[in-house]
Amino acid sequence: MIYYIGVTKDYHLEKGDFIDNIDITNFKWFWADFSEPTEEEITHLSETFHFHPLAIEDCVQDIQRPKLDYYNHYTFFVTHTVREEKDELIKEELDFFISDSFIVTFHKHPSVEVTKVWNHLLMQESLKHWDPYYVFYELLDKIVDNYFPIVYKIEDELAKLIAQTNNESMNHLMEELFETRNMLLELLHSVNPMRDLLYRMLNSHHLNLNRIGDRREYFSNIHDHLLKLSEMVMSNREVTADIRDSYISMNSHQTNNVMKLLTIITSIFAPLTFIAGIYGMNFENIPELSWKYGYFMTLCVMLVIGFTMLLWFRQKGWFR
Repeated sequence: MIYYIGVTKDYHLEKGDFIDNIDITNFKWFWADFSEPTEEEITHLSETFHFHPLAIEDCVQDIQRPKLDYYNHYTFFVTHTVREEKDELIKEELDFFISDSFIVTFHKHPSVEVTKVWNHLLMQESLKHWDPYYVFYELLDKIVDNYFPIVYKIEDELAKLIAQTNNESMNHLMEELFETRNMLLELLHSVNPMRDLLYRMLNSHHLNLNRIGDRREYFSNIHDHLLKLSEMVMSNREVTADIRDSYISMNSHQTNNVMKLLTIITSIFAPLTFIAGIYGMNFENIPELSWKYGYFMTLCVMLVIGFTMLLWFRQKGWFR
């Protein structure tokens, strides 16, 4: 569907479905939202708004990297929204066409951010401080704010992983850890390009010539949030690396303890097996075989050897 909100020159608000016979020149500025558009509705991007084919292609294709492109009378932005669904990170694209007189949003999936700002705009009593770049700021702010709960949840999961080290199997812990690392990597692929996008906006001479210059402090605040997000994601990835190394060290330590125990057992039974092997041979001329107390004496010698080796290993600290 295509919806629009138009602000007239006397700051009255009109809204409805975007249709061909609407006269957009009657508005001081307007916002058109392409929400899950059909193929026919997508044609309005070129036929009604006359946007550049490359920008339209970026909208229609799969998720692009966050970026901005300058055109004659407008600027095209690609941003990423994220949400978590069934412990899986869902990344979606939200595109913007912005000028002094309009903002056009395009998204193939329902957007919580667009819905919140749309309803917030409809509830405004005064629209004098609103313009396309302020709408853009509000949308970016909601997009970035929605990153934080996901990062906080990941931090909580990492804390649980650390607390459950002694209660779960190593394989299960490593599986959860790598799932968390993959989610952080997905976040990083969205947060860093968004951070670079805001940096480019703030340092763009082209954009600062128009209305974004009046909103610079707002966009600078979003950039600060993205810097914080980037640092949090990188910090959490370092934590996962430390946990992974700790798990590997613990696993190696446990393996070494098992190998040490098996080595002790093998070392003790090696001489006992040697004795049993000698007297287990079927030669006739073995004097001890005909001795009355040979069996009991052999067992006593084996016990003494085994006990002596245990004491020796203990003295060497093998049981520590």
